[in-house]
Amino acid sequence: MLAILDYKAGNQTSVSRALTHLGIDNVITADADTLRHADGVIFPGVGAAGQAMSELTKTGLDSVLKDLIAEHKPLLGICVGCQIMLEHSEENDCETLGIIPGECRLFSAGMREEDGTPVRVPHMGWNAVTPLHDDEPLFRGISSGTEFYYVHSYYPAPAPEFCLATSVYGQEFCAMHGKNGLWAVQFHPEKSGKPGLQLLKNFHDYCMEASNAE
Repeated sequence: MLAILDYKAGNQTSVSRALTHLGIDNVITADADTLRHADGVIFPGVGAAGQAMSELTKTGLDSVLKDLIAEHKPLLGICVGCQIMLEHSEENDCETLGIIPGECRLFSAGMREEDGTPVRVPHMGWNAVTPLHDDEPLFRGISSGTEFYYVHSYYPAPAPEFCLATSVYGQEFCAMHGKNGLWAVQFHPEKSGKPGLQLLKNFHDYCMEASNAE
């Protein structure tokens, strides 16, 4: 079973529906014991970094997340869940979880396409994602350059060694960061059709392999 972290940041239902479509047992929960006993945890979110961090710290879920990661529980962050795994966010100028070194930044003002067309912020729509490693577990069965769906004004800027995939929107930015067993994606796999479903399936497969290896 996969647990979807409920911290009042929205979007949990969309993730649950995608997993259910794949036949993957899942539960939306804020209960620490349920999170600990799940095969893996998905950490989604929409909205502002400051609000998300306020809810996590108020409920103690920030400490629960850090404990789960220390115990090597597989975890997938999505959108705001991706951004606040870093150390700091320019959105609300707030300290974030500090799980991965780096910060979340606002897209630069005045960005332009190659033909001079202004680049709109927020970035809303489909964009190609390029994994930086051929053996990336979350991209099994997904071609490099496959498009995923984005909705964001801020982007993750982790320490370079933690960047696992990139996209280009006015500038190149990190689309996925982390390491095996701990991933964070800026795009929305639950809204990205077949490629997004494949990525969620790959995460579940990794969780089951890790669970069976214990």
